[in-house]
Amino acid sequence: MAKVVGADDNPLRTNQDHTQNSSVPHGLKAVVPHEQDPTSSKPARSRLWPDSPTKMLLSTFLILATSLALNKYSLISAADQASRANVIDLGYAKYLGNRTTTWPNTVSYLGLPYAEPPVGDRRFRAPLPLDTTRLARESHGKVIDARSYPDLCIQGALSRSDHGGAGSEDCLKVNVYTPAGVEANAKLPVLVYIHGGGYVFGNPSNWPFEHWIQQSPNVVIVSVYYRLSGFGFLATPEFSSGQLGDLNAGFLDQVEALRWVQKHISKFGGDPNKVTINGESAGGASIELHLIANAGKEDLFHGAIAQSVYRTPLPTPEQQQPLFDALAEKTGCGTGDLAAKMACLRSASVSALAIAQDNATATLRGYHAFHPVVDKKVLTGFPTRLIQNGVFRRVPLVVGATTNETVAGGSSIAAAAQAFAPSVSDEGVNRLEQAYPSSAFASEDLRQQTVTGDFSLKCARTIMASAWNEARVNTWTYRYNQPDPAGGSTATAHAAENYMMFRGTHPGINGTTTFSTFNPSEIAFSEELIAYWLSFVRTLNPNTHKLDRAPAWPLYSVAKRNRVVLNEAPDGSDVDTISGSHGEIESEEEVQRCSVVAGLVDQMQN
Repeated sequence: MAKVVGADDNPLRTNQDHTQNSSVPHGLKAVVPHEQDPTSSKPARSRLWPDSPTKMLLSTFLILATSLALNKYSLISAADQASRANVIDLGYAKYLGNRTTTWPNTVSYLGLPYAEPPVGDRRFRAPLPLDTTRLARESHGKVIDARSYPDLCIQGALSRSDHGGAGSEDCLKVNVYTPAGVEANAKLPVLVYIHGGGYVFGNPSNWPFEHWIQQSPNVVIVSVYYRLSGFGFLATPEFSSGQLGDLNAGFLDQVEALRWVQKHISKFGGDPNKVTINGESAGGASIELHLIANAGKEDLFHGAIAQSVYRTPLPTPEQQQPLFDALAEKTGCGTGDLAAKMACLRSASVSALAIAQDNATATLRGYHAFHPVVDKKVLTGFPTRLIQNGVFRRVPLVVGATTNETVAGGSSIAAAAQAFAPSVSDEGVNRLEQAYPSSAFASEDLRQQTVTGDFSLKCARTIMASAWNEARVNTWTYRYNQPDPAGGSTATAHAAENYMMFRGTHPGINGTTTFSTFNPSEIAFSEELIAYWLSFVRTLNPNTHKLDRAPAWPLYSVAKRNRVVLNEAPDGSDVDTISGSHGEIESEEEVQRCSVVAGLVDQMQN
């Protein structure tokens, strides 16, 4: 459970201000009336403790009064305006948010639970809605410290060269970023961000949003933690009944987070009727799944941004049975009927399960990784097929991909396609090879990159945008064309935009990341991207509040197929007035190739 602020915790400190008055007796921290900006040349205001007998009595009284105030949260709120501005009351719990001198326009409420902990018998089951009565009882009406990021969800391994396992099973939390001083029921538009990582790894703290609010303090942003790898996507046909477990638990976590937003975001100043969902890679694929989940009927969001949609196959539970068996065996739970296996798996330690899931997944592709499956309840079919049939939620959409991305390796088109989607037949491979003839490419490497990038990621842009346009729903598409400076390549690879959008983030294994310092050109491009995205969040149009220097972003249509190319300004440009972004037309060649890819939906299963 999150820490409750008490006598040993000064509610006025931020994560960047841990200064403690050395004269304060041990165990009691001074109440600092104003946060000191570490970049300021002005000295911080200090409190000197007197040493005369009379003043010592007064000092003791002040210490006791301070201690009482720190334990009586209504007194803290009445005594200090800064603290009151950073405490949110959800009715069942009060949370203290983090506001720093670096991002003074933003208050971050980190690690708020949105569902019951998925532990014990709840492991491998759909999330239970948050028991607000329990939380109210456990917090005793006190303020809960929400100034630090929570434990991330248990991580899976990227490959045999690293090991997952970092994090906590009790991880169904959200981070909420709000403008400082926002009033409840301010009806600000809301962005809900779902992170990527192949459904196997990912940590929302690697993609922070304080600077988004700092740039545009008129939105509320939520980032979601959801169960990953075997903890979130263990599948066997017998889960279909829901008696011994639930299919797609990790995806259902995301759904429960969206329901929590509907219930509670107004307390943060957000409008539950103006929610846009956004994600990249597996996060982008999650956006696609939310658009087709339950035939798009549940009213949880009103706009969508899908970046680099990861078109991994959605296998059947039967196709995932060997992976289930491998996990059970490697955990020491491979004997007995399913009830016995599940009892064993639920009693296994987190570390044993984490090691077993990493040993069970030979690759992140095909049926060898824990991914969403077609459950015939929430996810009733392959996304491409449902979208082609018009079975999706009709909300405005932004969808795009990077120029050179691919996540499907292989020595040939056949090897890559059948490793990524094991149900692809030899006839299906022939159709791909004919659509991407060697004569059309300068090298076999470029041919391989193009075909694998199209079927694993990029064709979602054409498939989704065409269907949206045919349904007369506004959609905008993009090609991101700026290499990641930390990526070690001149190509614009998968996830390159994350560097610019999230302060130079460069994630590593087990939820770690490093951040880079931007130069002026990178700052300008980052601001341009964020302005487009938040303009869409605010008005469902990326143009309304774009930067003046940024080009107009045309609507996509099957007739014109316009899109924007997102680029940093050329070297030596006046970045305050010149943008490197520009418009282009999607080529007919690209459209035809993606038509072939879409025609393989029953083999690709995506």
